[in-house]
Amino acid sequence: MEDKNSFNEDSDEEVDNASHAESSLMLKVCRKSLTESKMNLEVRQEDPRLAVSSVKSFEELNLEPRILQGIYATGFKRPSKIQGTALPFLLAEPPQNLIAQSQSGTGKTVAFVVAMLARVDTKLNYPQVLCMLPTYELAIQTAEVIAQIARLRLDIKLILAVSGEFVDLGGNLTDHIIVGTPGKILDWGLKYRVIDLKKIRIFILDEADVMISEGHRDISIRIHKELSSKCQILFFSATYDKEIMSFAQFTISKANLIRLPREQESLSNVRQYYVHCRSIEEKLQAIQNVFKSSTGQAIIFCHTRKTAAWLAEKMHANGYSVAMLTGDLMVGQRLKVLDYFRSGLRKMLITTNVLARGIDVEDVTVVINFDLPIDGKGNADCDTYLHRIGRTGRFGKNGIALNIIDSEKAMNVCRTIEDHYKKPIKELKFNNFDEITKSES
Repeated sequence: MEDKNSFNEDSDEEVDNASHAESSLMLKVCRKSLTESKMNLEVRQEDPRLAVSSVKSFEELNLEPRILQGIYATGFKRPSKIQGTALPFLLAEPPQNLIAQSQSGTGKTVAFVVAMLARVDTKLNYPQVLCMLPTYELAIQTAEVIAQIARLRLDIKLILAVSGEFVDLGGNLTDHIIVGTPGKILDWGLKYRVIDLKKIRIFILDEADVMISEGHRDISIRIHKELSSKCQILFFSATYDKEIMSFAQFTISKANLIRLPREQESLSNVRQYYVHCRSIEEKLQAIQNVFKSSTGQAIIFCHTRKTAAWLAEKMHANGYSVAMLTGDLMVGQRLKVLDYFRSGLRKMLITTNVLARGIDVEDVTVVINFDLPIDGKGNADCDTYLHRIGRTGRFGKNGIALNIIDSEKAMNVCRTIEDHYKKPIKELKFNNFDEITKSES
């Protein structure tokens, strides 16, 4: 049996987390299909006199035919829930400001790209649309969507304002759409003045939660202050916590709001359990017991890379086919591991908080917390717990979350999470995991 005390050196290792930007990029790249939430969107209309209602088809929007063909080229045949709800606001006259919470994969990028293309007047040879994203890679992804939808609109000119791109600092840009990162847009707009920010008709701030986490809040505010009061402001974020709400309300006045219901509701499809283990070897045995009972795929979350590597080695030695994804892999390597797992070539994915947020694999029926999530002070990290177990119970299916308890401290963390979300976490007996099989059926 492994020496438990020596294994506890893990506690000195830094928790393995992905940045919000890395997580968002992985989502965009590995997303294979549209994710449609079965929950209704919360819509708050700023001006109740404005007659805005959702649409069921793109034809209802009276779009320019070439843009409509471009939408169909992306694979959309009808609007997703966020598109059908947001596009009438985005295209309304007079232009409406919008704050929208929308997870990656729901079609929101296509929605605001359609709006920007519809607002461009190609008879005017200066920037009219400004779209800002937190990183180079995310800007490239958005530019590719614009190019696809505008494939028949050769009269619309697009320029990237990212690292490695240069412009004539003695002149003014004649491109209609600018997609870029905060630092480069700040340089072009305020330092060199090659962009007349007062002429921008529509400003899109995408990935706002990532923008804040990457330290771009102040730049966003500086750029926003240079815009005309008539400029349409669109603000998109995957989350909508107090910090994001404060940022949005400070940045945008008189904005319509579209958001998801409270995240806690996502727990309704997930049955939560815990099992007591007396040692690290019993934790390992508990994982194996799950795979004797479960028929679906599973994601196992560990606290650190060291724990994940140990568990992967032990499971492999016991004849289990596993994949492992931790923060020491480059984004491209992580995507390869994810594709391997998504394709079903591996039934089990052992990972860390690098994968806690937003990655959807339809056949994941079980999420196991080999280590319960805690913050830097050792307290229960309820938000990370929610994101972790949210990797199952997706697409309207039922899911299972199993928490492995190996100490009184871990039990206290489990109870804190249970109290926080007001959802029961029931005990499973170590040698009887039949309840998991019942839950999957």
